[in-house]
Amino acid sequence: MEKRELICIGCPMGCQMTVEMDKGEVISVAGNTCMRGDIYARKEVTNPTRIVTSTVLVTGGKKKDRVACKTATDIPKAKIFDVMHVINHAKAAAPIKIGDVLIKDVAGTGVNVIATANID
Repeated sequence: MEKRELICIGCPMGCQMTVEMDKGEVISVAGNTCMRGDIYARKEVTNPTRIVTSTVLVTGGKKKDRVACKTATDIPKAKIFDVMHVINHAKAAAPIKIGDVLIKDVAGTGVNVIATANID
């Protein structure tokens, strides 16, 4: 049986949790004080995902040459470098509004990269 120690990021409590696994299957989660911790721990040890935040180059914008962005939902952790490669080479034309899709289906993840700021 394998044990993994995690610190939960599901809420501000930051619970220290222990996950027991057998043959890649979660047997138990201990140390969490809320259900979010249990959900986070199970997902983190079997299929870790992350939301990626960054900036995209803007053409034709006033005062700013980059716009803040993020993946619309979480992506597989193993795809972070592929996603960042696409983001680092992307360009978007102003004007840009919060929520605009800057990159569709980034790195084949099925997830869009969206703007988190306005650019005139």
